[in-house]
Amino acid sequence: MNSLRLLPSLLALALAACAHSPAPPDTAQAAGDPSSRPMPNVFGADSVPVREAFLTAPLPEHEIDSMATWTAPGGEVWLIATGKRTHQLVVYDGDTGAFKLTVGGPGKAPGRYNRPNGIAVFGDLVFVVERDNHRVQVQRLPDFAPVAIIGTDVLRSPYGLWLHETAPGELELLVTDSFMADYRTETLPPMEELDQRVRRFHLRMQGEALVATDAGHFGDTTEEGALRMVESIAGDPVHDRLLIAEEDVRVGTTLRVYDLAGNYLGQNLPRETFRAQAEGVALFACADGSGYWITTDQGRDLTLFHVFDRRELGYLGTFTGEKTAMTDGIWLDATGSREFPYGALYAAHDDAGVAAFDWQEIAGALKIRRSCD
Repeated sequence: MNSLRLLPSLLALALAACAHSPAPPDTAQAAGDPSSRPMPNVFGADSVPVREAFLTAPLPEHEIDSMATWTAPGGEVWLIATGKRTHQLVVYDGDTGAFKLTVGGPGKAPGRYNRPNGIAVFGDLVFVVERDNHRVQVQRLPDFAPVAIIGTDVLRSPYGLWLHETAPGELELLVTDSFMADYRTETLPPMEELDQRVRRFHLRMQGEALVATDAGHFGDTTEEGALRMVESIAGDPVHDRLLIAEEDVRVGTTLRVYDLAGNYLGQNLPRETFRAQAEGVALFACADGSGYWITTDQGRDLTLFHVFDRRELGYLGTFTGEKTAMTDGIWLDATGSREFPYGALYAAHDDAGVAAFDWQEIAGALKIRRSCD
């Protein structure tokens, strides 16, 4: 089934990641990370503070949800956030947090949005999930020129997404679909319908065209592994692993562990980790298979950022910002920039803006590696 409608005037798309200035040599690497550290009695009680590098000026009218970064050919970092209430994208300077521009507005036409939520960037393409247009819209940077519409015939209430390159010029797109039997009462669909919680699309470049194929759906239908209320998703092809946020606090909010084929592996991150609601998830990945998973617990006073070992999923520690709270999406840019030579973690803050954390400050506070070198 073809779930993509091509749009005119397609230009050649650069799928390679943008080049960045190399980070300075890491002379203070940790001697080595344990696979886990003792679990605290109360998660968050032993958290360490990490001051925000910046908080963007509050724009509560937008109801900021998620963000992604793109590096322009000249090296300028764009921080692109979704504004659910205004049906726009809000663009900031990724090094300073300064406001740059807004894009779009309410509507169904290409270049317009209806409740944009999840967002991701690959090469010069930005992928925006629109919950109430039931689609993923693809646009080309820096002009946000419409490229394609994906999934309108199968998506019902999409929220989050994850992209990865499976071969040169080919991508796999996973989209979470949190449709309900009754939204007003948060009544879930029948258990047998939860096998549709994640939609899979295969994307392929054909000259100047981007072609998408609906490759099915997945989701466990057992009490232990079902995805009842889902938004964030992220993957790790090296370890054949997906982490998918289960947000339904009625059954215990956590991140469930699936493989890339869509099978529940009988494992969750510890439920006691998440006292409010599991939300964002991001991966710091090194070529040798090491690295860290960063997850969020959406507290009203302060967001707790829990860090786990990439290989073993062992708990490594928790940090908070000074002000960052009510975080939905997060985005880790580990490539380095002028202000953040070792990368930055961006997090939605209180529905009104974005917080940025310097990765080397996080690494120093938690005594983990600041680079893969």
